[in-house]
Amino acid sequence: MSFQLLRLQPDPMALAPWATRHRLLSPDGDYGYALHALLSAAFGDLAPKPFHYLGGQQGLLAYTSVDVETLRLNASLAPPGVARALGLDYLDARSFPTAWRAGQRLGFEARLRPVVRSKDGRERDAYLHAVEGTADTGKAAENGSIVRRTAIYADWLAQQFAVDGAAQIAEVQLDSFRLTRVLRKAGSDDNGKRKTTNIAGPDVVFKGQLQVGDAPAFNRLLERGIGRHRAFGFGMLLLRPAASC
Repeated sequence: MSFQLLRLQPDPMALAPWATRHRLLSPDGDYGYALHALLSAAFGDLAPKPFHYLGGQQGLLAYTSVDVETLRLNASLAPPGVARALGLDYLDARSFPTAWRAGQRLGFEARLRPVVRSKDGRERDAYLHAVEGTADTGKAAENGSIVRRTAIYADWLAQQFAVDGAAQIAEVQLDSFRLTRVLRKAGSDDNGKRKTTNIAGPDVVFKGQLQVGDAPAFNRLLERGIGRHRAFGFGMLLLRPAASC
């Protein structure tokens, strides 16, 4: 399995105007859809996901199974505005490990959208879904108990890790939580253009340590990402040596 960790350095001075001009900036300033559109414009069907945008200083990280020369060839065809906004001149990549040992402990960080599907098919905050009909229901408008939210979101994450026995949580802490609106497009209007909508939901960052379970399943977890909105800046599992956490 060929697996690459890709790094780009989007230019904030070009990214913001591009996102605004194309109406791809959410009311809360989330760049997820804009970066999704830029990556698609630069790499086509080979656009890497999941990705994590760490801001102007640290840039954008993404996983991909495509070799870097193919990515550079595609990037060379991108329009100048796309190239500037994404920082394609600074595209870099390196091979990422794929050989893991069962029980191996690793540090992790992930920006996640912990949502579940309701019976009508709509997305719902995993916290609101879990506390419906309980004493915490009335606190939902005030974000509820952060302790309760953390426990529910951590349980949601543990379930994602557990698919096919990929991994389990050893330690975890909620590094940040907020409710944000993200831009998405779905359906079409009378002119055939896709309609834009803002979806509100939880935006959390978890940090901690995990233990690898089944190595092939763990690789699939890394390649696929965690939860929904993986093509829009959520779900990338960043890893580091456990000793550095």
